[in-house]
Amino acid sequence: MKYDFSAIEKKWQAFWEKNETFKSSESQEKPKYYVLDMFPYPSGSGLHVGHLEGYTASDIVARYRRSCGFNVLHPMGWDAFGLPAEQFAIKTGTHPRFTTENNIRSFRDTLRAMGFSYDWSREINTTDPEYFKWTQWIFLKLYEMGLAYMSDVDVNWCEELKTVLANEEVEEKIADGLTVVRRPLRQWVLKITAYAERLLADLDELEWPENVKMMQRNWIGKSEGVEIDFELRCHKTKLKVYTTRPDTLFGATYLVISPEHPLAEKLATAPQLVEVKNYIRQAKLKTELERTGLQKEKTGVFTGSYALNPATNQPLPVWISDFVLTSYGTGAIMSVPAHDGRDWEFARKFGLPIIEVIRSPHDVQEAVFEGKESVCVNSSNDDLSLDGLGFEESFDRMATWLETRKVGTRKVNYKLRDWIFSRQRYWGEPIPIKHYADGSLGTETDLPLLLPEVEAYHPTVTGESPLANIPNWLNGNDGHGEFRRETNTMPQWAGSCWYYLRFIDPRNGEKLIDPEKERYWMNVDLYIGGAEHAVLHLLYSRFWHKVLYDIGVVSSKEPFRKLFNQGMILGEDNEKMSKSRGNVIPADHVLQRYGADAMRLYEMFLGPLEQVKPWNTNGIEGVSRFLTKVWKLVWPEGSDTGDQPLLPAGDELPEVLLRRMHKTIKKVGEDTENLKFNTAISEMMIFVNELQKAGCRNRSAIETLLLLLAPYAPHIAEELWEAIGNRSSISTHPFPVFSPELAEDSIVTIAVQVNGKLRGTFTAPAGTKKEELIAGAKAVESVAKFLEGMTIVREIAIEGKLVNFAVRENMA
Repeated sequence: MKYDFSAIEKKWQAFWEKNETFKSSESQEKPKYYVLDMFPYPSGSGLHVGHLEGYTASDIVARYRRSCGFNVLHPMGWDAFGLPAEQFAIKTGTHPRFTTENNIRSFRDTLRAMGFSYDWSREINTTDPEYFKWTQWIFLKLYEMGLAYMSDVDVNWCEELKTVLANEEVEEKIADGLTVVRRPLRQWVLKITAYAERLLADLDELEWPENVKMMQRNWIGKSEGVEIDFELRCHKTKLKVYTTRPDTLFGATYLVISPEHPLAEKLATAPQLVEVKNYIRQAKLKTELERTGLQKEKTGVFTGSYALNPATNQPLPVWISDFVLTSYGTGAIMSVPAHDGRDWEFARKFGLPIIEVIRSPHDVQEAVFEGKESVCVNSSNDDLSLDGLGFEESFDRMATWLETRKVGTRKVNYKLRDWIFSRQRYWGEPIPIKHYADGSLGTETDLPLLLPEVEAYHPTVTGESPLANIPNWLNGNDGHGEFRRETNTMPQWAGSCWYYLRFIDPRNGEKLIDPEKERYWMNVDLYIGGAEHAVLHLLYSRFWHKVLYDIGVVSSKEPFRKLFNQGMILGEDNEKMSKSRGNVIPADHVLQRYGADAMRLYEMFLGPLEQVKPWNTNGIEGVSRFLTKVWKLVWPEGSDTGDQPLLPAGDELPEVLLRRMHKTIKKVGEDTENLKFNTAISEMMIFVNELQKAGCRNRSAIETLLLLLAPYAPHIAEELWEAIGNRSSISTHPFPVFSPELAEDSIVTIAVQVNGKLRGTFTAPAGTKKEELIAGAKAVESVAKFLEGMTIVREIAIEGKLVNFAVRENMA
């Protein structure tokens, strides 16, 4: 019988769907395993082969865990609000709902064609009112807790799109030729900073890649320092500056404030006022990325004002520069150019003094010295001396001195900023807030608050979303009086912050989640997705989860116990797949030519899951041949279509194949546990080659092979399992168990070295003692000649691996 992958894959996909083979049980008798993919956004471009890597990995884990006796939750849904569908609506007039539904249909068809074992009965969509009802409910809880507030905030405003962009969207939009400027706008903001310390501390409990945890730590940016008051005598006020290096205060030679600082224009003296105003105006046209780039040329303007250094009582000129942001510290810095690279460059450009206060190995006029390992110099006044002290002692002494004089306060600071939560768009969750005529705010009591139908999707000329153009939705009256609804909508991040919870209880109309189900399933045992979400999505989800924990909705402090970032699959040109490069390989094209099982295997066989690797269409041919080999173990060449393959059940496997089978069970199980899918596949290939070479059609061996292969290539495994007479789906059978004795080699090859160089090998029974290994090594002919005339100084034997002789020439 010929291997017809197309017919076989359609057959078994229909079987799984009809029989709900992968529906998660509501029974809590078994141990649970929750494996989750990062929520996909259903774009119009469809899925390419790179997108499928993480989904394939998670499906192998899900199928494997089921075969190990776990009740597995493996769901799929759609992060379907967002800017692309709205932009398409603006261009074409097509409602974003229709665009989104078409895209979802395309994505779903591809995922089904891959044979992924999702529990489709739990499918969710962030644009479904029964879903975003609970997103709005969470927002109102944040509002009630004082964690959601309105503020005029400088935002990244896209002139063409008439909407706010997140920081991570700015670079992409500028590259597309759009204009992005900074401008103040009324925004809803979430107070994620209130959870900064918990978000930082709880990272230690997670099984996440260390680089991801480090990225989150850096984003949160905890620092311990001192807030210092610099007196502005001419203005009868003080300038607050936060610094993590109070030990270098004696070396501060100028101060710099941000263009947005409330004192920026006030500090400008008459001769400087025009230049200051022009500089501030130009700074507002730059994005945060443009302002803070390490390679950018330093710019600035002198205000004409001076502040007093409390340690030296010397006047320090106050400058304005766009590299200082109001979003960190106080929006003002003290500059110590001898020991800070950015300050040094600024001082050199504008001719400002550079004073060494940390003993440096070179002239600080020629190069900056930023090390903390040296001691203070030139750091004393009548009340205080730091000279000769190291960093920790000088930090503490200066901080204490400043506090005693009431010009400084120790302070913990965070780089983390509150989360700007508003978008001036139509296609997003409406924010359920009412604005009354008297200035007070009210909340919507009847959720979900739905989006109205609109005729046009363009933002208004005022910068508000299209919702501001719908009077019958916008305006209303209740017991408190007339109100105007909030016209901003939530960002795309909102729906993806908590979707992992809704998968557990997707049809609950009374609660966000049933507490008993939450306690059973949470938290997520394995979360697989791209490293591009290492900070924001994961940080936002952790924040919302902690809020839900505080109000008793969830029982765990963290949502995702273990995280794995798959590497990127590049195009055949070794570049990232993109339409503009023309190197995208659509998943549907590969599926039609090779089938799902071949694609699944090849995606995993390309290399370690976490590595970046290029796609090679020729390479999938080898995997396809492997599947044909597996097929021929059951259906040999020349067998008729109507034949029922009869595999001998009573034949004993030769010991060499029996041991190979148990080694394969052990290796495939361990590698699947550890997400080392490429080496698991390699081990199965070795087993198949040995069965084929021996002409072996032993039933036990082939059944074992199919059970091992089933998580990786489920369609062919199901078909052959049925062909050899099994009546139930292979998906319901347990993973094979290996014998520890048979999984170990009975005969091993021992390498023999002389002074570290390989001089020969010999075989010995596994477990041979060291003394016998040494004796056997000396008997190897190719080794003996290197021992003649030598004195053996040392003999090293490692059981099962090698013997090494350390020798020297005999002394005459």
